[in-house]
Amino acid sequence: MIFTTLEKTPDFRMHAPHSAVEPTRGAETAENGGRVNRPGVEALYLALDIDTAIKEYQQNFELPPPGTLVSYRVTAAPIADFRLGYQPGRWSPLWERFFCDWRELWFKQKVEPPTWVLADEVLAAGAKGLLFPSQLSPGGINLVLYPKRLTAADTIEVHNPGDSLPKNQHSWS
Repeated sequence: MIFTTLEKTPDFRMHAPHSAVEPTRGAETAENGGRVNRPGVEALYLALDIDTAIKEYQQNFELPPPGTLVSYRVTAAPIADFRLGYQPGRWSPLWERFFCDWRELWFKQKVEPPTWVLADEVLAAGAKGLLFPSQLSPGGINLVLYPKRLTAADTIEVHNPGDSLPKNQHSWS
């Protein structure tokens, strides 16, 4: 496994408007799981550029749903670095299956996706997150952070000049 350190790295996420009240929380993904987090594991999915954040939010829909773009500065280490993809000898062979259709496997076939086992590997290695290529934005890179693994030395700073993000669900009324 390859590791890197993030130091005040700019990152982005397009949130559903109602979830922008807690932009550093990964609890929503813990409910059903995600590509690299099984149900019950909180994960905050970010992108290293705005275009990738929007494409990831849009998924395969023709038009993106309404969203709130949030910018971050992240400092965290160690982060597993899968940006170059599978490299024999540096990653276990299961990493060749990283880009499987995890939703099809879990939601339709009721089969545990191999990416959850890979996430277990990342966490067992002591990593606090994972960098990986976006399938939806060619050349784009995603970052998943595991908030419960972060320590006082790690930071997720939300860029919120003017204090314009909503404070709670009542902010929408």
